[in-house]
Amino acid sequence: MDGSAPSILLPENWPFSLELLPQPAYMVGGAVRDAILGRTGEYLDLDFVLPSDAVKVARKIATHYKAGFVLLDPQRQIARVVFPHATVDFAQAEGACLETDLHRRDFTVNAIAYNPHTQEIIDPLKGCVDLEQRLLRMISPTNLEDDPLRLMRAYRQASQLAFTIEPATQATIRSLASHITKVAAERVRVELGYMLANPQGSPWIVSAWQDDLLAPFFKYATQESVTLLARIDQVASQLAEIWQQLGVEFAQYVRDTVKTSWLSIAKLACLVNPEPETAEIELMELTYSRAEIKAVTIALRLLPQLKVPQMSLREQYFFFQEAGTVFPAIAVLAVAHDIAVEAISTDKPFGFAAPPCGKPSRRGTSPLHVYAPLITRYLNPDDLVAHPTALVSGKDIMLALNIPASPLVGKLLTEIAVAQIEGKVSTAEQAIEFAAGLLNC
Repeated sequence: MDGSAPSILLPENWPFSLELLPQPAYMVGGAVRDAILGRTGEYLDLDFVLPSDAVKVARKIATHYKAGFVLLDPQRQIARVVFPHATVDFAQAEGACLETDLHRRDFTVNAIAYNPHTQEIIDPLKGCVDLEQRLLRMISPTNLEDDPLRLMRAYRQASQLAFTIEPATQATIRSLASHITKVAAERVRVELGYMLANPQGSPWIVSAWQDDLLAPFFKYATQESVTLLARIDQVASQLAEIWQQLGVEFAQYVRDTVKTSWLSIAKLACLVNPEPETAEIELMELTYSRAEIKAVTIALRLLPQLKVPQMSLREQYFFFQEAGTVFPAIAVLAVAHDIAVEAISTDKPFGFAAPPCGKPSRRGTSPLHVYAPLITRYLNPDDLVAHPTALVSGKDIMLALNIPASPLVGKLLTEIAVAQIEGKVSTAEQAIEFAAGLLNC
């Protein structure tokens, strides 16, 4: 280890002083692994193993720095200290010594320890060798069986680290796949979320499904639908080259409090039943949020509409009203579906052509030519079909036409909006006159 290089192993980069750690104390897990790999992040996530008094030490550090303190597991003596830009977990060593604790972990690359007092790397399971070979190797089948979430975690970590799962380890995972049903659904959802958010995760989701880890949670997924995940990543990349703003939209979250991107929503829609009502039940069982479930079900419901060629302006208006911010997910799903069908029927390689001007070609049978006008509308904030601007309000309608508040007012406003995009009205006066005409019909 090059001590001159910035590293989370160096105490000067921690949010607390080394002097507050007893001797001996060991940093373990992902933090050590990532430091050896040279992986850094803005947010620190550190884990320490102490021979005794882990909760007492954590509470002392939290009090000293006025940081947050969470008692995670009083029986196993695990506590967390939360700093503004770091989370530090303290756990009591399992077993009589550090080596016993390391032997109880999941994979060799996560069973490397670091003694900050002596700057010594402790690696009894040869995890550093597997790091060099970029390999995830289990410590023992029993360790995976004891915590079946580790079965799914293998695929997630392989995708995040760009590692390969060692063949014997993957064979063991397959043999233990039925144990995944013992894991709380929300824990599986979290692991899946990491893979959905990462383009490198799509092939590993396919592998997890083929190895029977996802089948209990996505009963209606097929080889075809799961394989579509990687194609969605490819399509999204090519669409972003044509429409840069669309690429920005793909990466945005459903909500600030829901860290699931619109591209992840599109991929999640590939795993569930294509019927929105059934998909909703699947996602509820996996404890997805209301916002995520609504986004997926809207995408599934509107996907067939988007695939209908030559929608009228009226049909486009209602489509965009219902799609809202889910549109990027629907668009990438539609293009990926069409390209998949075309590739199967014509045996053509993946892709669609776009001329140097950056606008997609309308020649030939490229799936994109159907969707390009709608994508362009969505990305234009001044387009009245996708982003209507009201000429009048409901109150204006009620006062001008002397009618009470009722669903009729909303229907009149909708018809005015459609008339506006069809070029029939363009001013408030014309809108009121148009509404009056509808009432007299």
